[in-house]
Amino acid sequence: MPQLAGQKRKRGQSSKHPYLSGNFAPIHKTIPLTPCMYQGQIPEELAGGEYVRNGGNPVSNEDLGRDAHWFDGDGMLSGVSFRKDEQGNIRPEFVNQYILTDLYLSTKSSPFLRSPILPSIATLVNPLSSLLTIVARIFRAIILVVISHLPGSRQAVKKISVANTAVVYHDGRALATCESGPPVRIALPGLETVGWYNGNRAEGEPVREVTAAGSKIGGDGLLAFMREWTTAHPKVDPFTKEMMLFHSCFAPPYIQYSIIPEDQEQHNATITDPDKKLPSPMSTKKLLNVPVPGVSSAKMMHDFGVSLNHTVIMDLPLSLDPLNLLKNRPVVEYDATKTSRLGVFQRHHPEQVRWFETKACCIFHTANTWDEVDSNGTTQAVNMLVCRLTSSSLVFSAGNIAAPQPTKETIRGVKKGIPFFSKYDADDAHLRTSSTQSGRSGYEYAPDLESPLLEKESILYGTQHFESPPLPNTDGSPDDWTDTEEDQCRLYHFRFQLPTSPSTEPSITHQFALSAIPFEFPSVHPALEMQSARYIYGCSTTLSSFGAALGRAVKIDALVKVDAAALIAKGGRMTREGRLESVTGCVDQRSVAQILASGDRAQEDRRQGSGQGKGEETDPISIFRMPPGWYAQEPRFVPRHNASSEDDGFLLTYAFDESQLGADGEIGDEEKARSELWVLDARDMSTVVARVRLPQRVPYGLHGVWVTESQIRGQRAVERVRRVEDVRGGSGAWVALRGLLERRLG
Repeated sequence: MPQLAGQKRKRGQSSKHPYLSGNFAPIHKTIPLTPCMYQGQIPEELAGGEYVRNGGNPVSNEDLGRDAHWFDGDGMLSGVSFRKDEQGNIRPEFVNQYILTDLYLSTKSSPFLRSPILPSIATLVNPLSSLLTIVARIFRAIILVVISHLPGSRQAVKKISVANTAVVYHDGRALATCESGPPVRIALPGLETVGWYNGNRAEGEPVREVTAAGSKIGGDGLLAFMREWTTAHPKVDPFTKEMMLFHSCFAPPYIQYSIIPEDQEQHNATITDPDKKLPSPMSTKKLLNVPVPGVSSAKMMHDFGVSLNHTVIMDLPLSLDPLNLLKNRPVVEYDATKTSRLGVFQRHHPEQVRWFETKACCIFHTANTWDEVDSNGTTQAVNMLVCRLTSSSLVFSAGNIAAPQPTKETIRGVKKGIPFFSKYDADDAHLRTSSTQSGRSGYEYAPDLESPLLEKESILYGTQHFESPPLPNTDGSPDDWTDTEEDQCRLYHFRFQLPTSPSTEPSITHQFALSAIPFEFPSVHPALEMQSARYIYGCSTTLSSFGAALGRAVKIDALVKVDAAALIAKGGRMTREGRLESVTGCVDQRSVAQILASGDRAQEDRRQGSGQGKGEETDPISIFRMPPGWYAQEPRFVPRHNASSEDDGFLLTYAFDESQLGADGEIGDEEKARSELWVLDARDMSTVVARVRLPQRVPYGLHGVWVTESQIRGQRAVERVRRVEDVRGGSGAWVALRGLLERRLG
């Protein structure tokens, strides 16, 4: 369990960091493209393509008790390429490589460094980190960066960033991303690092004339390095091929926004698509570093939403601000008494942003965003599906830190805010009157609505659900006690009604969870992004709840397909009938166990020939449960050729059998540990079509991408790639001084 606030480990005490143990632990062996054995039938749709997944993978892991966070790490790519041989047979090949950022190369050329150059995220989020500790870690990083520029140093740190979060393909480039810096181009299929991408070209590419000479991500000036901090989740329009990005930093304007067309020279024409009701004309003009007004402070902003016409920026009450230290507050702070603000604007006009407010929450990943348009092509509303968390616990638990507990003041602040949220829907008038009718306030209903069926789930899975501990700063009086919301992460729907006339106010007409089950790492059919896709794919856990899973490192033992269209339609009907609460409502309140049981009954009925009757609805939620002891990672959808339905295709995911772990939960023999790549039939969510046995294990990581054969062949030219060998060695007085300083700094 996470270390409790106030507790400190004794020196020498054995305490494994949950996100650096077992198959979370980094792997240090990299291998080039290596043929793999497999079982089953490799689908023809995979021929020539490659699945690539990114994730933090620290260079050094010698002290599992140190301050560390799952989001730390230098960045390692793990890929499976499906090459077709001369006989037409598909041959899977595995490759993994570190992303050779400046930080990684500088570390490799600095044998005296015992810990990473950058301070751990855990140091920033830990409420017990003192101002002195944080300042010391920051100054250490600054000094190490400065001495990397000394004469004789083989690798200067020009970009203070890792690239360990996700991968996106755009305009002939595969880009590794992380919000601590700009994207890094990598070459496929070998996963070599090409260099930093600035919005015009990547280092390592042939120099050519660019349309917007001098214009680049981050711009110029003293704060340019902060302006380069780019979201880890850029969005690429499947029609216009524009890539949308935002940049978050510590100084105003806190959020800037960019649009990069596929190729400014070849794609400068007006684009129209009447079938998709795109605006006519749709400009593909490049935008770089355009301020988004209305964000008043530095925030931890990870993802955003983009439809074919609109962009949604999320200003949540989760701050990431070094200035908090001057106010005796942690650098990373979640304030549940404040509202979540979501800004919607037409794609090319961030200056026209309209802000919508709702209850405090955390959102790290959006699943999909789409427009509702009328017969004239005018957008009436913007819809967005997100993975909504009811607290910031994940930020802390991923660093093996206990999340701060709510206080009497914060609970009262949340209570006072509830009537404000009920204004979004007239059908929720009972939230304002529930206390007089039933003796319970609207807030006190929230835990039940946010966490249905917890007790039933705990019985099914044999887990225990404990009552919430007394809140700090209480005197025992009845007013000081209240239920606290169980931490949840659910697939959640927002509908932003846009004003159709000057007299119409913008409003959130729908905001509810589609399902009660935990849901994260979402994705859709790649051709249906930014549109009203029917199915959303993601990950879940068969533990009693997401909150219970946070007690240790969250492992994925269930892959989920959600018929979002069906549940949104049902939620709309329930809202109109007054049967669904705004903000806290949940359309499908079944637990994971109940959905699995329902699926088992349906399969048994089909075997006995008593399947669905005519007109009978199919289950909107399908779950593939991993075999006992096996755990998956984020799935990616690959459509079948000539598909008969939206879900006619395959899900790719890395899988690991934890029976390979020793009695202490650690990898016994690294040379023998193996992961697999599973290919799952997305239609029935039960058939494993193929299993590719990899030559080594793949640690549990973050986000991946499927890159097609045509995209790999269409990559832009590369003049040179980065190599570790290029930064080794060096001698002389300046190198000796650098070594002395590194020994001192550790």
